[in-house]
Amino acid sequence: MTELKPPYLAFDPATRRLRLDPHEPAFFQNPYEAYAFLHGASNAFFWEEFGFWCFGGFDDVNRLLRDRRFGRQNPAGIPDSRGIGQDRTHLSAFDGIEANSMLELEPPVHTRLRTLVNRAFVSRQVERLRPRVEALANELIDRFEPGGVDLLPAFAAPLPITIIAEMLGVPVDMGPQLLDWSHRMVAMYMHGRTRGTEDTANRAARDFSDFLRGYVAERRKRPGEDLLSLLIAAQEDGQKLSEDELVSSAILLLNAGHEATVHQTGNAVRSILAQGGDPRRFFASPEATAATVEECLRFDAPLHMFTRYAYQEVEAGPGIIVQPGETIGLLLGMANRDPTAFAEPLAFRPDRADQKNVSFGAGIHFCIGAPLARLELQVSLKTLFERLPRLQMAEQPRFRDTYHFHGLETLAVRI
Repeated sequence: MTELKPPYLAFDPATRRLRLDPHEPAFFQNPYEAYAFLHGASNAFFWEEFGFWCFGGFDDVNRLLRDRRFGRQNPAGIPDSRGIGQDRTHLSAFDGIEANSMLELEPPVHTRLRTLVNRAFVSRQVERLRPRVEALANELIDRFEPGGVDLLPAFAAPLPITIIAEMLGVPVDMGPQLLDWSHRMVAMYMHGRTRGTEDTANRAARDFSDFLRGYVAERRKRPGEDLLSLLIAAQEDGQKLSEDELVSSAILLLNAGHEATVHQTGNAVRSILAQGGDPRRFFASPEATAATVEECLRFDAPLHMFTRYAYQEVEAGPGIIVQPGETIGLLLGMANRDPTAFAEPLAFRPDRADQKNVSFGAGIHFCIGAPLARLELQVSLKTLFERLPRLQMAEQPRFRDTYHFHGLETLAVRI
């Protein structure tokens, strides 16, 4: 059965061209209505506002994330929808960070960087952080005002930024500043950014970089057990991270180490409370807790679009020829609700037999912090609902006008 077309979008089935303003409130408050229609009309379409082909079928997104004919690194500086290849002299600090970020690079450089960073990251043995995450979750809950609280600044944001700051060995009281730099930098990936956005992001990148270089110099003299020290010491075939690579990797881990987790925590609490009843039933065992987190990741993902460049002429889908340097959009949130991949895709069912998602990506750029994010979500959500099983929404939460990063403005609850 084909879903009714939402009034705020226009779709031409003959050309598969979509007109849909990502800043339309009805859309960013509930993109799943549009996704349901598009699943019935076409899982691949040319999104006019972005200027490139987008794919929202689960199999297509999973396949294209793994297809090495596409990648994150812009080939030969070809101008694209993000402004790469145009005059970017005012973005020298921001581009300097991205030039050494494994998220933006392809093999062989990506392979070397990821191997070095992953070795240091895994050596921390993420599972050993579970008691610390639980203790921190309890500390944050202890600070809640008795009547009610906004869970985003009081719980969802401080937990992951504290953990990643402690892992890297930077002062936890710098958390608000780290968050501010991160927010200003990730605004570069939003639709419709302005010159003001770019200037602010460049200043944040410069200040963030300067801050970290000071700590890197300190750790070189006095290494410790923190992640920065481990990154400095990490070697592969006699090669180490350069200082620029080290700074870019630390910024990536700090940004990715909290940004998506904050949004996913808020989205998950909203999803669970919407089910009614005693929320503790979703966390009755470690297996149930893990399954609930996976369903939260599928049901309302924090990242809805990820882009890739074509490295050669590719037929990305039936009748869709993409030229070298062109961008494609992979709609993770839409793929996670694909009715051909999931039974009852619109239902929140942690016990589903077809449990899977593309919320962490796939292929060589699969999120390096996925094990940490999963652990933080499992521990924080279980602790929250065990401590406060009668938690209720104080008001209807609203999503921010940031389509790529699907997260709430506030999450006011009554205790």
